[in-house]
Amino acid sequence: MAPLPNSSAAIASGVASVGIWRLLAVAAPQLGALAVMMQTETDFGARVGFLLAWGILNFLWIALLRRPALSGALSLTLIVVLVLLSRLKHDIVQMTANFVDVMVIDRDTAAFLFTIFPNLRWSVIGAAFVTLPLMYALWWLDPFRIRRLPAAACALACLAALVGYSLTWPDEAWRGYYDDGYLSKFARSGVTAVSDFINYGFMESDAAVAERLKTPLLDSCHPAGRRPHIIMIHDESSFDIRRAAGVKVPQGYGGHFNSFDGKARTFLAESNGGPSWFTEYNVLAGLSSRSFGRFSYFVTRIATGRVERGLPLALRRCGYSTTSLYPAYGAFMSARSFQTTTGIQRFLDARDLGAKDVEPDSFFYDKALRLMSQEPPATPLFTFIYLAANHFPWETRFRPDLTPGWRGLGNAPVVDEYLRRQAMSFDDYSAFVANLKKRFPAEPFLIVRYGDHQPEFSPHLLDPDLDEAGVGKKLMDYDPRYYGTYYAIDAINFEPVRSPAVMDTVDAAYLPLVVQEAAGIPLDPSFEEQKKIMLRCKGLFYACKDGAEARRFNRLLIDAGMIKNL
Repeated sequence: MAPLPNSSAAIASGVASVGIWRLLAVAAPQLGALAVMMQTETDFGARVGFLLAWGILNFLWIALLRRPALSGALSLTLIVVLVLLSRLKHDIVQMTANFVDVMVIDRDTAAFLFTIFPNLRWSVIGAAFVTLPLMYALWWLDPFRIRRLPAAACALACLAALVGYSLTWPDEAWRGYYDDGYLSKFARSGVTAVSDFINYGFMESDAAVAERLKTPLLDSCHPAGRRPHIIMIHDESSFDIRRAAGVKVPQGYGGHFNSFDGKARTFLAESNGGPSWFTEYNVLAGLSSRSFGRFSYFVTRIATGRVERGLPLALRRCGYSTTSLYPAYGAFMSARSFQTTTGIQRFLDARDLGAKDVEPDSFFYDKALRLMSQEPPATPLFTFIYLAANHFPWETRFRPDLTPGWRGLGNAPVVDEYLRRQAMSFDDYSAFVANLKKRFPAEPFLIVRYGDHQPEFSPHLLDPDLDEAGVGKKLMDYDPRYYGTYYAIDAINFEPVRSPAVMDTVDAAYLPLVVQEAAGIPLDPSFEEQKKIMLRCKGLFYACKDGAEARRFNRLLIDAGMIKNL
Protein backbone atom coordinates (compact mmCIF):
# COMPACT_ATOMS: atom_id res chain seq x y z
CA MET A 1 0.00 0.00 0.00
CA ALA A 2 1.32 3.44 -0.94
CA PRO A 3 2.34 5.71 1.92
CA LEU A 4 -0.02 8.54 2.83
CA PRO A 5 0.91 12.08 1.81
CA ASN A 6 2.64 14.06 4.51
CA SER A 7 -0.47 16.17 5.33
CA SER A 8 -2.79 13.16 5.48
CA ALA A 9 -0.29 11.28 7.57
CA ALA A 10 -0.08 14.22 9.95
CA ILE A 11 -3.86 14.32 10.33
CA ALA A 12 -4.08 10.59 10.88
CA SER A 13 -1.28 10.79 13.39
CA GLY A 14 -3.05 13.69 15.16
CA VAL A 15 -6.32 11.78 15.31
CA ALA A 16 -4.60 8.71 16.64
CA SER A 17 -2.77 10.70 19.30
CA VAL A 18 -5.82 12.67 20.37
CA GLY A 19 -8.21 9.77 20.26
CA ILE A 20 -11.57 9.47 18.58
CA TRP A 21 -13.45 9.78 21.88
CA ARG A 22 -11.83 13.10 22.67
CA LEU A 23 -12.79 14.47 19.26
CA LEU A 24 -16.34 13.22 19.76
CA ALA A 25 -16.44 15.02 23.12
CA VAL A 26 -15.79 18.27 21.26
CA ALA A 27 -18.12 17.59 18.33
CA ALA A 28 -21.10 16.09 20.17
CA PRO A 29 -22.38 19.33 21.82
CA GLN A 30 -22.19 21.16 18.49
CA LEU A 31 -24.15 18.40 16.74
CA GLY A 32 -26.63 18.34 19.63
CA ALA A 33 -27.18 22.07 19.30
CA LEU A 34 -27.83 21.72 15.56
CA ALA A 35 -30.38 18.99 16.29
CA VAL A 36 -32.15 21.22 18.85
CA MET A 37 -32.18 24.08 16.34
CA MET A 38 -33.74 21.96 13.59
CA GLN A 39 -36.41 20.71 15.98
CA THR A 40 -37.38 24.01 17.63
CA GLU A 41 -36.63 26.84 15.18
CA THR A 42 -39.07 26.97 12.31
CA ASP A 43 -37.74 29.54 9.82
CA PHE A 44 -34.53 31.08 8.52
CA GLY A 45 -34.68 34.19 10.72
CA ALA A 46 -35.23 32.13 13.88
CA ARG A 47 -32.28 29.89 13.00
CA VAL A 48 -30.04 32.90 12.49
CA GLY A 49 -31.00 34.10 15.98
CA PHE A 50 -30.33 30.61 17.38
CA LEU A 51 -26.86 30.39 15.82
CA LEU A 52 -25.87 33.84 17.06
CA ALA A 53 -27.09 33.05 20.59
CA TRP A 54 -25.26 29.72 20.47
CA GLY A 55 -22.09 31.52 19.42
CA ILE A 56 -22.38 33.99 22.30
CA LEU A 57 -22.82 31.21 24.85
CA ASN A 58 -20.13 28.97 23.42
CA PHE A 59 -17.46 31.64 23.09
CA LEU A 60 -18.22 33.10 26.54
CA TRP A 61 -17.63 29.72 28.15
CA ILE A 62 -14.48 29.23 26.08
CA ALA A 63 -13.21 32.64 27.19
CA LEU A 64 -13.70 31.52 30.79
CA LEU A 65 -12.58 27.86 30.55
CA ARG A 66 -10.52 27.62 27.32
CA ARG A 67 -11.92 24.09 26.74
CA PRO A 68 -14.31 23.80 23.76
CA ALA A 69 -15.77 20.41 24.74
CA LEU A 70 -16.80 21.50 28.22
CA SER A 71 -17.91 24.90 26.92
CA GLY A 72 -20.11 23.27 24.30
CA ALA A 73 -21.61 20.90 26.85
CA LEU A 74 -22.39 23.73 29.26
CA SER A 75 -23.95 25.78 26.45
CA LEU A 76 -26.05 22.83 25.29
CA THR A 77 -27.18 22.16 28.87
CA LEU A 78 -28.34 25.76 29.28
CA ILE A 79 -30.21 25.64 25.98
CA VAL A 80 -31.96 22.37 26.84
CA VAL A 81 -32.95 23.79 30.24
CA LEU A 82 -34.30 26.91 28.52
CA VAL A 83 -36.32 24.82 26.06
CA LEU A 84 -37.81 22.71 28.85
CA LEU A 85 -38.67 25.73 31.00
CA SER A 86 -40.10 27.54 28.00
CA ARG A 87 -42.35 24.60 27.15
CA LEU A 88 -43.42 24.39 30.79
CA LYS A 89 -44.27 28.08 30.82
CA HIS A 90 -46.22 27.71 27.58
CA ASP A 91 -48.20 24.80 29.03
CA ILE A 92 -49.15 26.95 32.04
CA VAL A 93 -49.68 30.43 30.59
CA GLN A 94 -49.62 29.92 26.80
CA MET A 95 -46.45 31.98 26.29
CA THR A 96 -42.82 30.97 25.90
CA ALA A 97 -39.98 32.26 28.07
CA ASN A 98 -38.25 35.49 27.21
CA PHE A 99 -35.42 37.54 28.65
CA VAL A 100 -37.67 39.57 30.95
CA ASP A 101 -38.26 36.37 32.95
CA VAL A 102 -34.62 36.69 34.00
CA MET A 103 -34.82 40.45 34.59
CA VAL A 104 -37.70 40.18 37.06
CA ILE A 105 -37.03 36.77 38.61
CA ASP A 106 -38.24 36.69 42.21
CA ARG A 107 -38.92 34.39 45.13
CA ASP A 108 -42.57 33.98 44.14
CA THR A 109 -41.57 32.43 40.81
CA ALA A 110 -39.37 29.82 42.48
CA ALA A 111 -42.04 29.21 45.14
CA PHE A 112 -44.68 28.65 42.45
CA LEU A 113 -42.53 26.13 40.59
CA PHE A 114 -41.73 24.18 43.74
CA THR A 115 -45.41 24.26 44.73
CA ILE A 116 -46.79 22.80 41.49
CA PHE A 117 -43.83 20.42 41.16
CA PRO A 118 -43.08 19.32 44.73
CA ASN A 119 -40.36 16.87 43.56
CA LEU A 120 -38.57 19.50 41.49
CA ARG A 121 -36.07 20.28 44.25
CA TRP A 122 -34.92 16.64 44.38
CA SER A 123 -34.83 16.48 40.58
CA VAL A 124 -32.50 19.47 40.53
CA ILE A 125 -30.25 17.90 43.16
CA GLY A 126 -30.25 14.57 41.30
CA ALA A 127 -29.41 16.26 38.02
CA ALA A 128 -26.49 18.03 39.69
CA PHE A 129 -25.08 14.72 40.97
CA VAL A 130 -25.23 13.30 37.44
CA THR A 131 -24.04 16.40 35.60
CA LEU A 132 -21.01 17.37 37.70
CA PRO A 133 -19.08 14.11 37.11
CA LEU A 134 -19.83 14.34 33.38
CA MET A 135 -18.50 17.89 33.29
CA TYR A 136 -15.35 16.77 35.06
CA ALA A 137 -14.91 13.97 32.52
CA LEU A 138 -15.22 16.46 29.68
CA TRP A 139 -12.64 18.69 31.37
CA TRP A 140 -10.24 15.77 31.41
CA LEU A 141 -11.05 14.49 27.88
CA ASP A 142 -10.86 17.82 26.09
CA PRO A 143 -7.53 17.93 24.19
CA PHE A 144 -7.80 21.53 22.97
CA ARG A 145 -6.98 24.84 24.60
CA ILE A 146 -8.23 28.04 22.96
CA ARG A 147 -6.85 31.45 23.84
CA ARG A 148 -9.19 33.69 25.79
CA LEU A 149 -8.79 36.88 23.77
CA PRO A 150 -9.92 35.43 20.39
CA ALA A 151 -12.83 33.65 22.13
CA ALA A 152 -13.96 36.90 23.78
CA ALA A 153 -13.67 38.72 20.44
CA CYS A 154 -15.85 36.07 18.76
CA ALA A 155 -18.44 36.35 21.57
CA LEU A 156 -18.56 40.13 21.13
CA ALA A 157 -18.89 39.76 17.35
CA CYS A 158 -21.84 37.38 17.77
CA LEU A 159 -23.41 39.76 20.30
CA ALA A 160 -23.02 42.73 17.96
CA ALA A 161 -24.57 40.74 15.12
CA LEU A 162 -27.49 39.66 17.36
CA VAL A 163 -28.09 43.26 18.49
CA GLY A 164 -28.07 44.55 14.92
CA TYR A 165 -30.29 41.72 13.71
CA SER A 166 -32.80 42.12 16.58
CA LEU A 167 -33.08 45.89 16.21
CA THR A 168 -33.37 45.76 12.41
CA TRP A 169 -35.88 42.90 12.36
CA PRO A 170 -37.48 42.87 15.84
CA ASP A 171 -39.45 39.78 16.71
CA GLU A 172 -43.20 40.43 16.81
CA ALA A 173 -44.51 40.20 20.38
CA TRP A 174 -47.42 37.96 19.33
CA ARG A 175 -44.95 35.24 18.33
CA GLY A 176 -44.34 34.72 22.04
CA TYR A 177 -47.62 32.78 22.06
CA TYR A 178 -46.23 30.23 19.57
CA ASP A 179 -44.78 27.04 21.07
CA ASP A 180 -41.50 27.17 19.13
CA GLY A 181 -38.36 29.25 18.58
CA TYR A 182 -37.41 29.11 22.25
CA LEU A 183 -33.77 30.23 22.09
CA SER A 184 -34.11 32.71 19.21
CA LYS A 185 -37.07 34.48 20.84
CA PHE A 186 -35.32 34.53 24.21
CA ALA A 187 -32.14 36.01 22.72
CA ARG A 188 -33.88 38.62 20.56
CA SER A 189 -36.16 39.64 23.43
CA GLY A 190 -33.03 40.29 25.49
CA VAL A 191 -31.87 42.94 23.04
CA THR A 192 -35.22 44.74 22.87
CA ALA A 193 -35.97 44.41 26.61
CA VAL A 194 -32.61 45.85 27.68
CA SER A 195 -32.98 48.65 25.11
CA ASP A 196 -36.47 49.52 26.37
CA PHE A 197 -35.38 49.40 30.00
CA ILE A 198 -32.47 51.77 29.35
CA ASN A 199 -34.73 54.19 27.46
CA TYR A 200 -37.95 54.05 29.53
CA GLY A 201 -37.46 51.91 32.63
CA PHE A 202 -40.14 49.35 33.45
CA MET A 203 -43.05 51.79 33.12
CA GLU A 204 -43.75 54.75 30.84
CA SER A 205 -44.22 58.12 32.53
CA ASP A 206 -43.63 61.77 31.74
CA ALA A 207 -40.31 63.20 32.88
CA ALA A 208 -42.08 65.96 34.82
CA VAL A 209 -45.52 67.56 35.25
CA ALA A 210 -46.53 70.90 36.68
CA GLU A 211 -49.50 69.61 38.71
CA ARG A 212 -49.46 67.75 42.01
CA LEU A 213 -51.92 65.33 43.57
CA LYS A 214 -53.03 65.83 47.14
CA THR A 215 -52.37 63.00 49.58
CA PRO A 216 -55.70 61.39 50.61
CA LEU A 217 -56.53 61.78 54.31
CA LEU A 218 -57.51 58.66 56.22
CA ASP A 219 -60.50 60.36 57.86
CA SER A 220 -61.72 62.23 54.78
CA CYS A 221 -64.11 59.54 53.49
CA HIS A 222 -67.68 60.35 54.45
CA PRO A 223 -70.11 58.65 52.04
CA ALA A 224 -73.70 59.79 51.95
CA GLY A 225 -76.02 57.06 53.13
CA ARG A 226 -75.17 53.49 54.03
CA ARG A 227 -72.13 51.94 52.39
CA PRO A 228 -73.02 48.78 50.46
CA HIS A 229 -70.99 45.63 50.59
CA ILE A 230 -69.10 45.45 47.30
CA ILE A 231 -68.50 42.21 45.42
CA MET A 232 -66.35 42.21 42.30
CA ILE A 233 -66.45 39.07 40.17
CA HIS A 234 -63.68 38.13 37.75
CA ASP A 235 -65.63 36.12 35.14
CA GLU A 236 -62.95 34.03 33.46
CA SER A 237 -62.72 34.25 29.63
CA SER A 238 -66.32 35.41 29.33
CA PHE A 239 -67.78 37.57 26.60
CA ASP A 240 -70.98 37.69 24.57
CA ILE A 241 -70.12 35.22 21.83
CA ARG A 242 -72.97 36.55 19.67
CA ARG A 243 -70.45 39.13 18.46
CA ALA A 244 -69.20 36.39 16.14
CA ALA A 245 -71.45 35.64 13.19
CA GLY A 246 -73.01 32.22 12.84
CA VAL A 247 -72.58 30.94 16.42
CA LYS A 248 -75.61 29.10 17.80
CA VAL A 249 -76.37 29.96 21.43
CA PRO A 250 -78.85 28.58 24.00
CA GLN A 251 -82.19 30.27 24.45
CA GLY A 252 -82.03 33.32 26.73
CA TYR A 253 -78.25 33.44 26.45
CA GLY A 254 -77.70 37.22 26.52
CA GLY A 255 -79.40 38.08 29.81
CA HIS A 256 -76.29 37.39 31.90
CA PHE A 257 -74.46 40.31 30.31
CA ASN A 258 -77.08 42.92 31.27
CA SER A 259 -76.90 45.19 34.30
CA PHE A 260 -79.65 45.93 36.81
CA ASP A 261 -81.00 48.59 34.43
CA GLY A 262 -81.22 46.21 31.47
CA LYS A 263 -78.22 47.69 29.67
CA ALA A 264 -75.38 45.65 28.17
CA ARG A 265 -72.06 47.44 28.67
CA THR A 266 -68.63 46.83 27.12
CA PHE A 267 -65.41 46.32 29.04
CA LEU A 268 -62.20 46.82 27.04
CA ALA A 269 -59.60 44.46 28.45
CA GLU A 270 -55.90 44.71 27.68
CA SER A 271 -55.31 41.02 26.94
CA ASN A 272 -56.80 38.35 24.73
CA GLY A 273 -56.81 34.62 25.20
CA GLY A 274 -54.82 34.02 28.38
CA PRO A 275 -53.10 36.50 30.71
CA SER A 276 -55.83 37.23 33.24
CA TRP A 277 -53.33 39.07 35.44
CA PHE A 278 -53.33 42.00 33.00
CA THR A 279 -56.97 42.59 33.95
CA GLU A 280 -56.24 41.79 37.59
CA TYR A 281 -53.80 44.70 37.52
CA ASN A 282 -56.35 46.94 35.75
CA VAL A 283 -59.24 46.37 38.14
CA LEU A 284 -57.25 46.45 41.39
CA ALA A 285 -54.63 49.15 40.68
CA GLY A 286 -56.89 51.14 38.35
CA LEU A 287 -54.02 51.56 35.89
CA SER A 288 -52.97 50.30 32.47
CA SER A 289 -50.73 47.30 31.90
CA ARG A 290 -49.89 48.82 28.52
CA SER A 291 -47.82 51.46 30.31
CA PHE A 292 -45.30 48.70 30.93
CA GLY A 293 -44.74 48.15 27.22
CA ARG A 294 -42.62 45.07 26.57
CA PHE A 295 -42.69 44.34 30.31
CA SER A 296 -46.49 44.24 30.54
CA TYR A 297 -46.56 40.45 30.65
CA PHE A 298 -44.87 40.70 34.08
CA VAL A 299 -46.99 43.59 35.31
CA THR A 300 -48.17 42.08 38.60
CA ARG A 301 -44.66 40.91 39.48
CA ILE A 302 -43.14 44.30 38.70
CA ALA A 303 -45.93 46.24 40.46
CA THR A 304 -45.57 44.25 43.70
CA GLY A 305 -44.28 46.58 46.40
CA ARG A 306 -44.11 49.46 43.92
CA VAL A 307 -47.69 50.41 42.92
CA GLU A 308 -49.37 51.31 46.22
CA ARG A 309 -52.59 52.62 44.78
CA GLY A 310 -55.86 50.94 43.90
CA LEU A 311 -59.45 50.09 44.62
CA PRO A 312 -58.89 48.01 47.81
CA LEU A 313 -56.73 50.76 49.33
CA ALA A 314 -59.34 53.40 48.49
CA LEU A 315 -62.10 51.28 50.05
CA ARG A 316 -60.05 50.59 53.19
CA ARG A 317 -59.79 54.35 53.62
CA CYS A 318 -63.59 54.30 53.78
CA GLY A 319 -63.72 51.59 56.43
CA TYR A 320 -64.04 48.51 54.23
CA SER A 321 -62.60 45.11 55.06
CA THR A 322 -61.00 43.64 51.91
CA THR A 323 -60.82 39.95 50.95
CA SER A 324 -59.76 38.10 47.80
CA LEU A 325 -60.58 34.51 46.78
CA TYR A 326 -58.02 33.28 44.25
CA PRO A 327 -58.35 29.98 42.30
CA ALA A 328 -54.61 29.22 41.86
CA TYR A 329 -51.53 29.25 44.06
CA GLY A 330 -50.82 32.70 45.45
CA ALA A 331 -47.25 32.68 44.15
CA PHE A 332 -48.48 32.52 40.54
CA MET A 333 -47.40 35.77 38.86
CA SER A 334 -46.91 37.14 42.42
CA ALA A 335 -50.68 37.38 42.86
CA ARG A 336 -50.63 37.31 46.66
CA SER A 337 -47.87 39.94 46.92
CA PHE A 338 -49.43 42.17 44.27
CA GLN A 339 -52.95 42.08 45.70
CA THR A 340 -51.60 42.78 49.18
CA THR A 341 -49.75 45.79 47.77
CA THR A 342 -53.01 47.18 46.36
CA GLY A 343 -54.81 46.83 49.71
CA ILE A 344 -56.16 43.29 50.00
CA GLN A 345 -56.05 42.40 53.70
CA ARG A 346 -57.07 38.76 53.49
CA PHE A 347 -55.86 36.79 50.45
CA LEU A 348 -57.04 33.19 50.19
CA ASP A 349 -55.56 31.08 47.40
CA ALA A 350 -56.49 27.61 46.15
CA ARG A 351 -54.63 25.91 48.99
CA ASP A 352 -56.23 28.13 51.65
CA LEU A 353 -59.68 27.47 50.18
CA GLY A 354 -59.16 23.72 49.86
CA ALA A 355 -59.63 23.73 46.08
CA LYS A 356 -58.83 20.52 44.25
CA ASP A 357 -57.62 21.37 40.77
CA VAL A 358 -60.14 23.58 38.86
CA GLU A 359 -63.39 24.12 40.75
CA PRO A 360 -66.81 25.24 39.46
CA ASP A 361 -67.91 28.80 40.20
CA SER A 362 -70.29 27.56 42.89
CA PHE A 363 -67.26 26.48 44.97
CA PHE A 364 -65.97 30.06 45.20
CA TYR A 365 -69.42 31.57 45.71
CA ASP A 366 -70.06 29.19 48.62
CA LYS A 367 -66.71 30.07 50.17
CA ALA A 368 -67.47 33.78 49.79
CA LEU A 369 -70.86 33.39 51.47
CA ARG A 370 -69.27 31.55 54.39
CA LEU A 371 -66.57 34.20 54.81
CA MET A 372 -69.05 37.07 54.67
CA SER A 373 -71.15 35.37 57.34
CA GLN A 374 -68.16 35.45 59.68
CA GLU A 375 -67.56 39.21 59.41
CA PRO A 376 -68.93 41.75 61.94
CA PRO A 377 -72.35 42.98 60.75
CA ALA A 378 -71.44 46.67 60.90
CA THR A 379 -68.30 46.35 58.73
CA PRO A 380 -68.73 47.00 55.01
CA LEU A 381 -66.99 44.30 52.94
CA PHE A 382 -65.14 44.28 49.66
CA THR A 383 -64.88 40.75 48.27
CA PHE A 384 -62.96 39.98 45.09
CA ILE A 385 -64.04 36.61 43.65
CA TYR A 386 -61.75 35.24 40.96
CA LEU A 387 -63.46 32.45 38.97
CA ALA A 388 -61.74 29.77 36.89
CA ALA A 389 -64.22 27.19 35.55
CA ASN A 390 -64.30 28.73 32.08
CA HIS A 391 -60.51 28.62 31.71
CA PHE A 392 -58.97 26.84 28.71
CA PRO A 393 -58.62 24.15 27.45
CA TRP A 394 -62.05 23.66 25.94
CA GLU A 395 -61.03 20.50 24.11
CA THR A 396 -61.93 18.53 27.23
CA ARG A 397 -65.27 18.51 29.05
CA PHE A 398 -65.11 20.06 32.49
CA ARG A 399 -67.40 18.43 35.08
CA PRO A 400 -70.01 16.98 32.66
CA ASP A 401 -71.84 15.64 35.74
CA LEU A 402 -73.00 19.20 36.50
CA THR A 403 -74.88 19.53 33.18
CA PRO A 404 -76.47 16.10 32.58
CA GLY A 405 -79.13 17.54 30.27
CA TRP A 406 -76.77 19.53 28.03
CA ARG A 407 -76.93 18.88 24.32
CA GLY A 408 -74.47 20.20 21.76
CA LEU A 409 -75.64 23.14 19.66
CA GLY A 410 -73.85 22.20 16.44
CA ASN A 411 -70.91 24.60 16.76
CA ALA A 412 -67.26 23.57 16.72
CA PRO A 413 -66.55 21.32 19.75
CA VAL A 414 -64.51 23.98 21.59
CA VAL A 415 -67.28 26.55 21.10
CA ASP A 416 -69.97 24.20 22.37
CA GLU A 417 -67.84 23.36 25.42
CA TYR A 418 -67.27 27.06 26.02
CA LEU A 419 -71.02 27.72 25.88
CA ARG A 420 -71.72 24.79 28.20
CA ARG A 421 -69.31 26.21 30.78
CA GLN A 422 -70.84 29.66 30.40
CA ALA A 423 -74.27 28.12 31.07
CA MET A 424 -72.85 26.59 34.27
CA SER A 425 -71.47 30.00 35.26
CA PHE A 426 -74.78 31.74 34.59
CA ASP A 427 -76.67 29.24 36.78
CA ASP A 428 -74.09 29.44 39.58
CA TYR A 429 -74.27 33.23 39.60
CA SER A 430 -78.07 33.21 39.79
CA ALA A 431 -77.87 30.81 42.74
CA PHE A 432 -75.28 33.05 44.41
CA VAL A 433 -77.54 36.11 44.18
CA ALA A 434 -80.46 34.10 45.55
CA ASN A 435 -78.32 32.97 48.50
CA LEU A 436 -77.18 36.52 49.21
CA LYS A 437 -80.80 37.63 49.44
CA LYS A 438 -81.66 34.69 51.68
CA ARG A 439 -78.69 34.91 54.07
CA PHE A 440 -78.46 38.70 54.28
CA PRO A 441 -82.04 39.88 53.79
CA ALA A 442 -81.44 43.42 55.07
CA GLU A 443 -77.88 44.03 53.81
CA PRO A 444 -77.14 46.25 50.79
CA PHE A 445 -74.90 44.81 48.08
CA LEU A 446 -73.32 46.22 44.94
CA ILE A 447 -72.07 43.50 42.57
CA VAL A 448 -69.81 44.32 39.62
CA ARG A 449 -68.95 41.55 37.16
CA TYR A 450 -66.61 41.65 34.18
CA GLY A 451 -65.10 39.32 31.58
CA ASP A 452 -61.34 39.42 32.01
CA HIS A 453 -60.59 38.70 28.34
CA GLN A 454 -61.98 36.84 25.35
CA PRO A 455 -61.13 33.14 24.92
CA GLU A 456 -58.09 32.27 22.82
CA PHE A 457 -60.21 31.04 19.89
CA SER A 458 -62.27 34.23 19.59
CA PRO A 459 -60.15 35.96 16.88
CA HIS A 460 -60.76 33.03 14.54
CA LEU A 461 -64.50 33.27 15.19
CA LEU A 462 -64.56 37.02 14.68
CA ASP A 463 -62.36 36.94 11.56
CA PRO A 464 -62.40 33.38 10.20
CA ASP A 465 -60.67 34.36 6.96
CA LEU A 466 -57.55 35.82 8.61
CA ASP A 467 -54.34 33.81 8.98
CA GLU A 468 -52.17 33.86 12.11
CA ALA A 469 -50.16 36.86 10.93
CA GLY A 470 -53.35 38.84 10.25
CA VAL A 471 -54.77 37.96 13.65
CA GLY A 472 -51.44 38.85 15.27
CA LYS A 473 -51.44 42.28 13.64
CA LYS A 474 -54.96 43.03 14.89
CA LEU A 475 -53.97 41.95 18.38
CA MET A 476 -50.90 44.18 18.29
CA ASP A 477 -53.06 47.08 17.07
CA TYR A 478 -55.51 46.52 19.96
CA ASP A 479 -58.51 46.05 17.72
CA PRO A 480 -61.41 46.60 20.17
CA ARG A 481 -63.33 43.69 18.60
CA TYR A 482 -60.66 41.36 20.03
CA TYR A 483 -60.51 42.99 23.45
CA GLY A 484 -64.14 43.81 24.19
CA THR A 485 -65.91 41.71 26.83
CA TYR A 486 -68.61 42.93 29.21
CA TYR A 487 -69.14 44.51 32.57
CA ALA A 488 -72.39 44.46 34.49
CA ILE A 489 -73.66 46.12 37.67
CA ASP A 490 -76.20 44.42 39.92
CA ALA A 491 -77.58 45.49 43.28
CA ILE A 492 -79.43 43.99 46.25
CA ASN A 493 -81.22 46.32 48.70
CA PHE A 494 -79.30 49.17 47.14
CA GLU A 495 -79.84 51.72 44.38
CA PRO A 496 -76.59 52.25 42.43
CA VAL A 497 -75.65 55.90 42.24
CA ARG A 498 -76.02 57.39 38.78
CA SER A 499 -72.76 58.79 37.48
CA PRO A 500 -71.31 59.85 34.11
CA ALA A 501 -68.45 57.44 34.90
CA VAL A 502 -70.77 54.45 34.44
CA MET A 503 -70.35 54.54 30.67
CA ASP A 504 -71.56 52.10 28.06
CA THR A 505 -67.92 51.33 27.13
CA VAL A 506 -64.96 51.68 29.51
CA ASP A 507 -61.31 50.72 29.48
CA ALA A 508 -60.45 48.12 32.12
CA ALA A 509 -58.39 50.59 34.15
CA TYR A 510 -61.51 52.64 34.88
CA LEU A 511 -63.47 49.84 36.55
CA PRO A 512 -62.35 50.82 40.11
CA LEU A 513 -63.66 54.30 39.39
CA VAL A 514 -66.98 52.87 38.14
CA VAL A 515 -67.28 50.74 41.30
CA GLN A 516 -66.70 53.66 43.66
CA GLU A 517 -69.05 55.96 41.75
CA ALA A 518 -71.85 53.38 41.64
CA ALA A 519 -71.38 52.68 45.37
CA GLY A 520 -71.42 56.38 46.29
CA ILE A 521 -67.89 56.28 47.72
CA PRO A 522 -66.12 59.68 47.80
CA LEU A 523 -63.11 59.62 45.49
CA ASP A 524 -59.60 60.28 46.72
CA PRO A 525 -57.55 62.87 44.78
CA SER A 526 -55.98 60.29 42.45
CA PHE A 527 -59.36 58.90 41.40
CA GLU A 528 -60.78 62.42 41.11
CA GLU A 529 -58.01 63.21 38.62
CA GLN A 530 -58.57 59.93 36.80
CA LYS A 531 -62.28 60.68 36.53
CA LYS A 532 -61.42 63.92 34.72
CA ILE A 533 -59.30 61.91 32.28
CA MET A 534 -62.11 59.39 31.81
CA LEU A 535 -64.67 62.06 30.96
CA ARG A 536 -62.20 63.94 28.78
CA CYS A 537 -61.23 60.78 26.86
CA LYS A 538 -64.74 59.25 26.70
CA GLY A 539 -63.87 56.01 28.51
CA LEU A 540 -60.43 55.46 26.96
CA PHE A 541 -57.30 55.46 29.09
CA TYR A 542 -54.02 54.32 27.56
CA ALA A 543 -55.37 54.70 24.02
CA CYS A 544 -56.25 58.35 24.68
CA LYS A 545 -53.79 60.68 22.93
CA ASP A 546 -51.53 57.72 22.11
CA GLY A 547 -50.67 57.08 25.76
CA ALA A 548 -50.04 60.72 26.72
CA GLU A 549 -52.77 60.84 29.39
CA ALA A 550 -51.57 57.59 30.98
CA ARG A 551 -47.93 58.78 31.02
CA ARG A 552 -48.92 62.06 32.65
CA PHE A 553 -51.07 60.29 35.23
CA ASN A 554 -48.28 57.82 36.05
CA ARG A 555 -45.96 60.75 36.75
CA LEU A 556 -48.55 62.32 39.05
CA LEU A 557 -48.74 59.08 41.03
CA ILE A 558 -44.94 58.82 41.16
CA ASP A 559 -44.65 62.36 42.49
CA ALA A 560 -47.36 61.62 45.06
CA GLY A 561 -45.45 58.56 46.30
CA MET A 562 -48.09 56.04 45.17
CA ILE A 563 -45.73 54.52 42.60
CA LYS A 564 -42.16 53.88 43.70
CA ASN A 565 -38.93 52.78 42.01
CA LEU A 566 -40.42 52.69 38.53
